[in-house]
Amino acid sequence: MPYKICKTLEVENAHMLSKHPDSCKYPHGHSRKIEFVLETDSLDENQMVCDFKIIKEACLDYVEKFDHAICINTDDPNFETLKKVYGDNVIEYKNLDPTTEILARDIFDKCRQRLTEYAKDQQARFKLSPKVILKSVKVWETSSSWAEYSEE
Repeated sequence: MPYKICKTLEVENAHMLSKHPDSCKYPHGHSRKIEFVLETDSLDENQMVCDFKIIKEACLDYVEKFDHAICINTDDPNFETLKKVYGDNVIEYKNLDPTTEILARDIFDKCRQRLTEYAKDQQARFKLSPKVILKSVKVWETSSSWAEYSEE
């Protein structure tokens, strides 16, 4: 598809990788950038793929749940203790280490669903053509490391 746009959102997020053989098994945080790439064959009546605000309106509240939260594998021996202490600031990953690859896939899946719902919403502030698709989600872990998920 010839037209693409990208919107970036940012969160401060921690995770622990219980299966990791080195220091990543301990709690540590990242200043994450999350890039959403949308694409389409044709522009809308405003000569846009879509208004950038649509991405924010459809996805921001989901992405914000990661801000100042810690993502943990439910198999981690410290999971129950951390969940008790930090409550909703613990994001559970059932039997999975919350690697950046897994976060990218989960954010992609959830936001694709939300964008599809937004396109169907007759009351939406901005119009989103059903021909616009979420192409990929890229999650930056550091300034030089990222993971991307798409369904190609």
